[in-house]
Amino acid sequence: MAKKKSVTIAAPKGTSAKAGKSSGKTSKPADVGFKIVAENRKAKFRYELIDSIECGMMLMGSEVKSMREGKISLDEAYIRVKGDELWLIGSDIAHYNNAGMWNHDPRRPRKLLIHRREFSQFAGLAHERGLTLIPLRVYFNDRGIAKCVMGLVRGKKLHDKRESIKERDTQRGLQRAMRGK
Repeated sequence: MAKKKSVTIAAPKGTSAKAGKSSGKTSKPADVGFKIVAENRKAKFRYELIDSIECGMMLMGSEVKSMREGKISLDEAYIRVKGDELWLIGSDIAHYNNAGMWNHDPRRPRKLLIHRREFSQFAGLAHERGLTLIPLRVYFNDRGIAKCVMGLVRGKKLHDKRESIKERDTQRGLQRAMRGK
């Protein structure tokens, strides 16, 4: 007679092992599987987002380690099409302290990796309509691979920016009024 092994199944991260009991408090959301390293927050104000897509990044080892420490800036970054490739230009990844003489150039252009059909779609739209490609967010996915969310955007005019500020202020006022009740 063969013995059966007892198998215990661990609860997923972020959930309680005790099913059915709740403490009444709202728990933290479950691990979503990726860690956001940098976000281009000014892009929402300066540009009107039309479409976005995820693409990979070609990085050196010291750049990856520096990004894991959160030392990246996307404020002045943009994406250019050179030949059949996309290049991230103007992003600043600080030097990694422990790299020594094998450190990287902080402002060097970095190649973005994207499927051919997606490239033809996005690059074609950016070239034809006069739209711009910018990085919106850089993160590490659940497998630890650096990804960049690229946005196809149109620049806002001054009156559009004023309208955005006015709309944001009215939303803030409504939220305050709702909290006061």
